[in-house]
Amino acid sequence: MSADFFSDLLELRSGLRDLGYTEGQNIVLESRFVQDANHDALIAELLGLKIDILVTWTTPLALASKRAAPALPIVAITGDPVGTKLVESLARPGGNVTGIAILTDMLEVKNLELLKELVPSATRVAVVWNPDNAVWARALVALDDAAKTLGVTIQRLEVRRAEDLHGAFSRAVADRANALLFVRDALFTANRAEISDHAVKSRLPAIYGYRGIVAAGGLISYDADFDAMLRRTAIYVDKILKGEKPADLPVEQPTKFELVINLKTAKTIGLTVPPFLLARANEVIE
Repeated sequence: MSADFFSDLLELRSGLRDLGYTEGQNIVLESRFVQDANHDALIAELLGLKIDILVTWTTPLALASKRAAPALPIVAITGDPVGTKLVESLARPGGNVTGIAILTDMLEVKNLELLKELVPSATRVAVVWNPDNAVWARALVALDDAAKTLGVTIQRLEVRRAEDLHGAFSRAVADRANALLFVRDALFTANRAEISDHAVKSRLPAIYGYRGIVAAGGLISYDADFDAMLRRTAIYVDKILKGEKPADLPVEQPTKFELVINLKTAKTIGLTVPPFLLARANEVIE
């Protein structure tokens, strides 16, 4: 189990308590942590419990849930719900899914821009991504377009399993990448300690879409405030339990974002972080 998983549950539970729900009295929560791709078995188990609402926060799990339970209300935090056809539109989701759209394509472009600010001399950036996650189809195109404007060449490195990480770092070093960009993916979140360790050993500056990787020793991250998003999902759950339908609840977008920089890691790899980036950081780990 992941410590961050339990933290996420605390935020969701806190949001529900604020809305008048008490576990064991007027609500029952069944929580599961899935680290592999066996989504169908997990969903089948939960459906067997006769649940009323399913809350998910990865795109592959949300897609598998919609396929398995097309009538069950689903509240999902995903990267591109329109592009992956989870919903018809953000304003009018239709169907049985609503929730929060992180809009991964725009955030990954922002991370590439931040990486270029951090390492202005970088001309070759290795983008590490998981081809089993449907959300990357549009995001990678957006990254390619942004790279041309920034004068950067993108090297795509596919990682489907934790066992692929070592090879990805080896290829990045062999192909003379100047920096790394890890896209937002649950696979990388679950393996954050190994990823941050590999990045430091390779002495490559790397940016991530999850604060937890920086807390584990990664260099820099920029992402939506996940705690705030979890608290917002509690509001969706409340509305659905009171009779509203996911089809009529517009998909929200996050409004708070966090830039986190690990100065200890920067020093270890011999990188000087520009003062203007430090001034913009929401959190600096020293």
